[in-house]
Amino acid sequence: MGKAMLEVRNLRTKYVTRLGEDVYSVDGVSLKIEEGKSLGVAGESGCGKSTLALSMMGYYFPPLHYISGDIIIDGQNISGMDPDKVRTSVLGKEIAYIPQAAMNALNPTMKIIRFLEDVIHVHEPKATKAEIRERAEERFISVGLGKEVLDRHAVELSGGMKQRTVIAVSTILSPKVLIADEPSSALDVTSQKLVIKMMREMMEKGYIGSMMFITHELPLLYNVTDDIAVMYAGQFVEYGSAKEMVFDPLHPYSHGLMGSILVPEEGTRGMNLTAIPGTPPNLKRPPKGCRFAERCKYATVECSYVAPIEKKFGENETRMYRCLKDEPWLRKTYEEEQGGASNE
Repeated sequence: MGKAMLEVRNLRTKYVTRLGEDVYSVDGVSLKIEEGKSLGVAGESGCGKSTLALSMMGYYFPPLHYISGDIIIDGQNISGMDPDKVRTSVLGKEIAYIPQAAMNALNPTMKIIRFLEDVIHVHEPKATKAEIRERAEERFISVGLGKEVLDRHAVELSGGMKQRTVIAVSTILSPKVLIADEPSSALDVTSQKLVIKMMREMMEKGYIGSMMFITHELPLLYNVTDDIAVMYAGQFVEYGSAKEMVFDPLHPYSHGLMGSILVPEEGTRGMNLTAIPGTPPNLKRPPKGCRFAERCKYATVECSYVAPIEKKFGENETRMYRCLKDEPWLRKTYEEEQGGASNE
């Protein structure tokens, strides 16, 4: 196994409502990303993906609060670190974040070069404007943007150009870890392909050490990431290689997600799309048992009051799923349901 660039151990964070109620949005999540590798995180809206991303930045603002757990970046534990120290020594350099709706993240009254000056000056206060412009021009050319973009305002850029600009700004300090929260959303197919290709090339060139890629589009993760984690109601319910997760999901929720979309690589002949019934649980009062039990067609009475633990297997225990049912039972059930349908 390679060097762990990012490791999260049993991270728990919560939101506190105006009424003082706790919402446990990230509840015991663990993950590891090796240097030069990428992890995809998938799940329904509201499952905690974006909250996990914000929590991993180690920079908490109410109503989001840290409870417990470790966030280790290249050997440095940033959990509980002073917010000012996180801002000046961690964010942007050790770990960077591309937010959802990145196209709206740029201040329309500022020229693009100003964003880069602000980011670099936080970590390198002695850097001159000439030095910053030189670095910025090199980075913008590498992402397919002309250096003239630096002197434009956000309103002068197309959607795809805005997205690449945000990525260039976020990675200007070559972070060891990049968290990309649905970076290809709201883009047309052509722009999506350009953004994905660009991010993969940035990793190959060493501009990014490792990456966590969040999206709803599971087939997209298959083409972008090395591993995939499926998140449900604040927890990871399954984890494995991209190929395993797309073509051989084990957890009933993962299986339901894959059954609700078309995967071109699998072929579409004989496939019937299915929907997952019901709604996710209220995380103000998480269920005592399996959080997916009320929506799972395989659930038994036991599932309602016994919380499933993580089951790890495979070489180096790199495959995980959280379910009371055994792996052979699940595989047999899925095969029987498919009834030998052709995937040609």
